Amino acid sequence: MSRDTYENPLITRYSSKEMSYIFSDESKFSTWRKLWVALAEAEKELGLNITDEQINEMKENIYNIDYDMAAQKESEFRHDVMAHVHTFGTACPKAMPIIHLGATSMYVVDNTDAILMKEALLLLKKKLANAIKALSEFCMKYKDMPALGYTHYQPAQLTTVGKRAALWLQDLVMDYEEINHVITLVKLRGVKGTTGTQASFMSLFDNDSEKVKKLEQLVVEKMGFHDSFKLTGQTYTRKVDFYVLSALSGIAQSLHKATNDIRILQSQKEIEEPFEKNQIGSSAMAYKRNPMRSERIASLARFIMSNEANMANTAAVQWLERTLDDSAIKRLAIPQGFLAADAILGIAINVFSGLVVNDKVIEKHINEELPFMATENIIMEAVKRGGNRQELHEEIRVLSMQAAEQVKKLGRQNDLIDRMSKSKVINMTKEEIEKTINPINYIGRAPQQVEEFYYEMIKPLLEENKELLGFNVELRV
Repeated sequence: MSRDTYENPLITRYSSKEMSYIFSDESKFSTWRKLWVALAEAEKELGLNITDEQINEMKENIYNIDYDMAAQKESEFRHDVMAHVHTFGTACPKAMPIIHLGATSMYVVDNTDAILMKEALLLLKKKLANAIKALSEFCMKYKDMPALGYTHYQPAQLTTVGKRAALWLQDLVMDYEEINHVITLVKLRGVKGTTGTQASFMSLFDNDSEKVKKLEQLVVEKMGFHDSFKLTGQTYTRKVDFYVLSALSGIAQSLHKATNDIRILQSQKEIEEPFEKNQIGSSAMAYKRNPMRSERIASLARFIMSNEANMANTAAVQWLERTLDDSAIKRLAIPQGFLAADAILGIAINVFSGLVVNDKVIEKHINEELPFMATENIIMEAVKRGGNRQELHEEIRVLSMQAAEQVKKLGRQNDLIDRMSKSKVINMTKEEIEKTINPINYIGRAPQQVEEFYYEMIKPLLEENKELLGFNVELRV
């Protein structure tokens, strides 16, 4: 690692080697060469004067890339594709006359972008499936455990630990569905020529339209795709790039929301992310257990969400058949968007797999608030025993205010249950009141909702992706 130039932390610190390789120079430029091979093979099959010897020479040099020569040629030509045409041709002197025959730069650039984005989407799909698996196991394990629910970050009715996490899970399932959809949108640009009319190929094949159509079909098949865009200018529509980054933004939104909740709950000591034996939470405060993994997800997620706008703006300002102001931003936005999304999914798998639940703290927080929430049920139970509803309501209102005063002004425990058990108007023992306000009575269908969601949505999804499951994540920092 060089210490005197900037290193991108997405590569050195956060993303996986697999994702980094997809957008590496070797992956990119070897794909250019594979596309040149596919084009030459297809042209030969359709009757052009190209030999097996030329094609074999190209195949043998796909990974034999002289990057120094390419850099020198680009400095000379001010054109990256032509620099690599000449570099490839130097390695393949017999094939040099037919490399890039009839093609425009976007033949290799756009088709390669589509190929790499699809590979990257499939890697994200794998990680997303594993994140869903890890979180679903947590949801099912804690589906019955009551927890204090919040609206407006104020105590509300109860939920369960598993039901709350299932809300995060549902968002991730929506992201999974969107990733699947976007994969179908990523097609090859195909063999379209300079402005998308295929005029250069019509010239090569003596205006034989069927041969030109067949040429594109052959190249698409050789590159492992099922389809190409029916229409392009010089480039495929940049709306595709927007849809891709929008899907990455969706993942970022979901994980930002989930890990923000985890950070709040960790502050309350209810739930904690994994914390390793020798991990240091704070350089100054030795007792601290900072939620650094969730914070890292939040930080990277904001970058991904803001990055979506880069492709929205780029798609909007493309002039006529193409303009080059898409090039620099694509080199930054697309690889870095994928690297960051890869990073947060890896961290999320780690977090979801190791969440710690502090049940006694959760129970304590319920007991502090539930007596207030349960007063209506207590009124109804006391009425069944012969009480007057209006008198009971007033009695409990007064006692609730007194108990709240103890909590807010004096910092004491909520003693509403004791106060109600001593009331002659309510006329219920402490044990009877406690039975009435058992937390299990206040969680509604939360456990059933989690079970239904798991068996109807999650289990089929995991079964469909069983070959992708079992992904191990090692965080570098």
